Amino acid sequence: MKEAIVLYHSPAISHLISLVELGKLLLTHRPSLSIHILITNQAYDAGSTTAYIASVSDTVPSIAFHYFPATTLLLDFSTTSPNYETLAIELLRLNNPNVHLALTSISENHVVHGLIIDFFCIAAVTVARELNVPCYYFFTSGAGYLNFFLYVPTLHDRFAKSFKDFDASVDVPGSPPIPPSDVAKPMQDRYDEAYKGFLDSSLKMQTSAGIIVNTFEKLEPRAIQAIMDGECLPTGPTPPLYCIGPLISSKGGDDGRSPESLTWLDSQPRGSVVFLCYGSLGVFPVAQLKEIATGLERSGQRFLWVIRHPTKDKNQKAATSMMPDPDLGSLLPEGFFERIKERGLLVRKWAPQVEVLSHPSVGGFVTHCGWNSVLEAVCAGVPMLAWPLYAEQRHNRVLLVQEMRITLPVDESEDGSVSLEEVEKRVRELMESEEGKMVREQVLAMKEEAKAALSPSGSSRSALAGLIETWKRKRNAPIIAEVIQWPRPARARLQKGRKSDGCCRKICDVTPPIGTSMSFFLSFFG
Repeated sequence: MKEAIVLYHSPAISHLISLVELGKLLLTHRPSLSIHILITNQAYDAGSTTAYIASVSDTVPSIAFHYFPATTLLLDFSTTSPNYETLAIELLRLNNPNVHLALTSISENHVVHGLIIDFFCIAAVTVARELNVPCYYFFTSGAGYLNFFLYVPTLHDRFAKSFKDFDASVDVPGSPPIPPSDVAKPMQDRYDEAYKGFLDSSLKMQTSAGIIVNTFEKLEPRAIQAIMDGECLPTGPTPPLYCIGPLISSKGGDDGRSPESLTWLDSQPRGSVVFLCYGSLGVFPVAQLKEIATGLERSGQRFLWVIRHPTKDKNQKAATSMMPDPDLGSLLPEGFFERIKERGLLVRKWAPQVEVLSHPSVGGFVTHCGWNSVLEAVCAGVPMLAWPLYAEQRHNRVLLVQEMRITLPVDESEDGSVSLEEVEKRVRELMESEEGKMVREQVLAMKEEAKAALSPSGSSRSALAGLIETWKRKRNAPIIAEVIQWPRPARARLQKGRKSDGCCRKICDVTPPIGTSMSFFLSFFG
């Protein structure tokens, strides 16, 4: 029977891209694998995946997408949580019957070595256990956030108050102190449903078959060491850790638009352009867009800016519904385009980020600190300005600035906005100052370390090989260990299918793992 791995993710496009890249990586190391990705509908608009999935299906036939029937939240479902993550977790829970059906169906023609989930898919852990399928977590952020995530239950038991009520920084093994205000919003309030969901996810992660992380050892050595030494799980064993990154998309979610940005970059001096992009969901109010525009203009730097339609809510940082293309002429300061036409380009909603960052004209990146974007910048050797918006991005900023030293910070005012003066100052600092030069040197060093990690003898390739090696051993070790102790004649009779012997009845009473036929099992004793 053909071997298979099943991948299951939250519906956000950024999580899907990471999981697809993991599937591609597994195929390069073990081409005989069949990769199956489970697709649910979205609890809210987290970015369209249609064009991206179609592109992957056309180019990687060994990756199969399984679409679940549309699922809606029950009419009696209610929550007081202001965090959309609560809706995503609940919708994924309602899809458990679909996960069960998909795993059972795939196993009819495949040996299922494992179900790999992201940390939103908490409920699927139960399904994997019912079907005796090893369940792995794929952590789409870095090790520096993983050590916090693993340590949350310890902090929960140690302190009787929410992170938002801490009067001092949060201390986590292998990490710089995290200001309470930089803890991800869904984790701020211990009584919030989103917090409870992530706490449950952390507890279930501790009992998983392993944790796969999109990072590499030289980028986050202290965080990785703290996890491997068991410091983040002081009361129990730590699951095996597999640092297999950096995984980045070669196309960055191309939606078919003309690469106007790349053509424009071809005409710019080497290393002269600051690229501003805030991920697939990042949004700003009109007032903030005007501050950015004026700050860029005053900085005197060349820039390429991906701009989205503004939000009316100044506190909203991520789009949760489809938004129209922005009318740039009415949003930005009068005369702005005329004044910056020789050194600036604005593109609506999307640009091919991986290709832009890899372009020799790009010398800096203003980013929302999403982990995919961070790794893309590292692989391109582009220094960053950290401007976090939502999810774990504020936490990432602390790590990027203080621990990895590959970004400079953008500081907000008390109301969460960033002034034009701060934009002007930080952009110049990144491109012209000694601090900017130091960050540039550090990120270029990490670029080389990323290449080394992905080389045939590198740490990430070794971790991947170790992961794949465990699948067959873990799934069959309990049965094989029992049978291999039997006398050779008994094993020979078992191979021939003689079920009269007591030992044969014993093994026939054992239920093989899902998707493992008896003939496949017997093949280990030839």
